[in-house]
Amino acid sequence: MWEDLNLNFSDSEDGNVSHVEALVCPTSFSRSAVLYAMSTLYIFIFIIGLAANSVVVWVNVRAERNRYETHLYILNLAIADLCVVATLPVWVSSLVQHGHWPFGEAMCKLTHLVFSVNLFSSIFFLACMSVDRYLSVVLFGDSDSRRKKAVRRAVCVLVWLLALAASLPDTYFLRAEKSPHSDSTHCRPIYPAESPRDWMVGIQLSFIVLGFAIPFPVIAVFYALLAGTISSSADQERRISRKIILTYIVVFLVCWLPYHGVLLVDALSLLGFLPFSCRLENFLYVALHFTQCFSLIHCCVNPVIYNFINKNYRYDLMKAFIFKYSTKTGLAKLIDTSRVSETEYSAVENHGQL
Repeated sequence: MWEDLNLNFSDSEDGNVSHVEALVCPTSFSRSAVLYAMSTLYIFIFIIGLAANSVVVWVNVRAERNRYETHLYILNLAIADLCVVATLPVWVSSLVQHGHWPFGEAMCKLTHLVFSVNLFSSIFFLACMSVDRYLSVVLFGDSDSRRKKAVRRAVCVLVWLLALAASLPDTYFLRAEKSPHSDSTHCRPIYPAESPRDWMVGIQLSFIVLGFAIPFPVIAVFYALLAGTISSSADQERRISRKIILTYIVVFLVCWLPYHGVLLVDALSLLGFLPFSCRLENFLYVALHFTQCFSLIHCCVNPVIYNFINKNYRYDLMKAFIFKYSTKTGLAKLIDTSRVSETEYSAVENHGQL
């Protein structure tokens, strides 16, 4: 079993390993129940995320591209979230078979790469939007629009390349390995035999840093600065603006902090900073599964907080579905004239829109 788990052991002082003592932890829960519960949650996220992000992509593609300055980020964010949830049925089919992977090694690598690249991209685009909105209000409100669009396009390309680079190491080590103790095949990373623990911890820590430790402070700081530019007044629209900005920060924190917190505990246990115990082992098994699933709720929430609460987006949605063929009646023009500046963009008095 040690060979199957890709573990190696240094020789003892006399040059020989006489025996290995292993502790098999009894589980105080049903692993099948955990896996089936996870599958149900993933199916729910798949259905909601697929529908919501598909609508966002469709409406943003149809909308006038020069209407919102963050249009490009929102479109790329929706595409990334859509690709993430699109891979979930594959993972569900493996979960219900208790981890068995019937799709081969190529599909193992490809599915994980698509999932990981788009997950990183989703997080990075959220950080980029927070920086862009603040800079647009405070520094570049009156700068050349064409230049800003060119910069945003370059940033989007850079985000996708960075997400790809962040996803390649773990994807490289993935293998579809047949277990010598059963007929099942597992899609899992097989790290170099010289230092498997170091590789595992290194990749875990890199995900914590790139997925949370850097993006969250960026999102929190720049949205806090943006909220600070809103003048203190009794104006209802400005109070709503601050609440929306706070929602951006809280939603990211609530969705991602539990998973990265558990991932850090797992890394510390692998490094030996936390003593091994069966209670810890069982906790990590359940917590890693459920917090990872919970973090993907972000793919369902993003379309709501970044699009559906936006008044201009709701007008575009109405035009797309209800008034698609209403140009002759003048209803579409009526909607255009009633459009107002986006609530979350009215950050300062002399800037009605980022």
